[in-house]
Amino acid sequence: MCGITGWVSFHHDARTRAPVIEAMTATLTPRGPDAGGVWLGERAAIGHRRLSVIDLVGGVQPMTDGSDVVLSYSGEVYNHHQLRSELRGLGHEFRTRSDTEVVLRAYAEWGEAMAEHLDGMFAFAVWDEREQRLLLVRDRLGVKPLYWAAVDGGLAFASEPKALFAHPEIRPRVDADGLREAYSLVFTTGPTVWSGVREVEPGGLLVLDRDGIRERRYWQLEAGAHGDDQDTTVERIRELVGTAARSQLEADVPLCSLLSGGLDSTVLTALLADELRLREGPDARIRSYAVDYSDQAARFTGDVLRTGHDTPYATEAGAFIGTDHSTVVLDPLTLLDPEHRKAVVVARDSPIGVGDMDTSLYLLFGEIRRHSTVALSGEAADEVFGGYPWFHSPKALAANTFPWLLVTGDEAAMPLNPELDLRMGEFRADTYRTALAAVPHLDDETPTEHRQREMQHVSLTRWLRQLLHRKDRLSMAQGLEVRVPYCDHRLVEYAFNTPWALKSHDGREKSLLRATGTGLAPESVLWRPKNHYPATHHPDYNRGLQNLARDALATEQVRALADETRIKPCLDTPPDQLQWGHRLRLERVVDLALWLDHHQPELAL
Repeated sequence: MCGITGWVSFHHDARTRAPVIEAMTATLTPRGPDAGGVWLGERAAIGHRRLSVIDLVGGVQPMTDGSDVVLSYSGEVYNHHQLRSELRGLGHEFRTRSDTEVVLRAYAEWGEAMAEHLDGMFAFAVWDEREQRLLLVRDRLGVKPLYWAAVDGGLAFASEPKALFAHPEIRPRVDADGLREAYSLVFTTGPTVWSGVREVEPGGLLVLDRDGIRERRYWQLEAGAHGDDQDTTVERIRELVGTAARSQLEADVPLCSLLSGGLDSTVLTALLADELRLREGPDARIRSYAVDYSDQAARFTGDVLRTGHDTPYATEAGAFIGTDHSTVVLDPLTLLDPEHRKAVVVARDSPIGVGDMDTSLYLLFGEIRRHSTVALSGEAADEVFGGYPWFHSPKALAANTFPWLLVTGDEAAMPLNPELDLRMGEFRADTYRTALAAVPHLDDETPTEHRQREMQHVSLTRWLRQLLHRKDRLSMAQGLEVRVPYCDHRLVEYAFNTPWALKSHDGREKSLLRATGTGLAPESVLWRPKNHYPATHHPDYNRGLQNLARDALATEQVRALADETRIKPCLDTPPDQLQWGHRLRLERVVDLALWLDHHQPELAL
């Protein structure tokens, strides 16, 4: 896993601007703490920071084929062994064991059509000197980030916006459209909070040459008939999940699993542990990690997102599977540390986060990084298998809006100054109509299947995106690579086209994954209700958060953006009575202040 950046300009000689590409590349050092390099040509400057995971010696970047083609690549291509064999059969020779060189040779063989040959999580740039052409490619689900912005005579690109802002022609600027994208919670990919900065679409590619910019999707979800019965479907899901897990175990560095004690992470960890024992012997044990707060056992309080304390389930699952399990226990008050909070906001390049849950994840990843360089996570199982409450709620199914807004909505979204006249409700409604128009359907779908397909599509293409952003930024800020096997596109495609009756065949959420997990997880975990990432319940944390929010509101720019009249009741609530949604509102006020202070953006409102 790495960080990539660079630019192409047909108006300027990049060879005279070495300090610029060096500065852009340096901003991504946390993503790639092991090595860095730049390549300069007349029209292109390419930078790379490396986190060494596979072929520690041979995978140095930017990588060239001699002189004509330059690659800066981030991610993992899990089918690189198969592709290497195929490309050798086509006459290609290899100098290294790295998947990076496989991507380089794949471009030489297939050009931009190479994207369809790659299985994995990746974002990369190819500069072709012969054709004077830049190719940007992003993986199908958008696990790895890739941003771009126009510069004179071309464009600049980067794994994170902060690298773009090191280019003298790109400044951090926020307009009304950016605020709507940030605070509407509709999670569009393409536009960002930053004016002029865009994302390459998941499953998309961008080509720049002297004729201009061309974008297209090489992959997207499509509707198809499902002919398998229940037993066959369960067997196929088990096969797909197992294949994805096994393919992502390769690493030349220490590897571990994130084990929360929920169904998703337990099934995944069990499959990984079984495969590791097959490869290394019956005594092999995978490391697993969970997070907890020092007050959680005594103070846990259920809320709209959480039904129970994770640690006992994670401990039981680790013992059942046979992992080398650790629980990272955090003091809730450390989550108030301004340096930790600032590190999170800087990592995300965004004012939108989830406060203590972001900070604790960042600290968890820091502890894991002391022992492991790669971690596997159960992210995306809820989207793939129908795990969220909104898949099962008549109210959510009947609502004419994004279903998560019924759970989070305006209670958790920081209210913006009404004088800005952002017309957020209108923006959300328009965006929702656009989202539904993109959902593929079959002609003979029942109303139930039609609606559930819509729910799964918006969950996979919007809700999941912000979860992947969060996990990527906070893990890579600690130099940790997180892999997400449930994002395997073949699994996603198969589950997307599995009828809802099969997805809920036992009357519960994630029926197919539960059936797959039989024998892999304790019964208590198999039948445990959905539980979201834990939050602290300590009243002293709430009190400290209220104090931080008061300080944030003393800032002129924060007051210009935030609606103080709707925030003040959250400040006056007794700390032990502060509800989750209102607390998250305060978290976002604090993050806004940190974000404004760090980036000093121009506000064009």
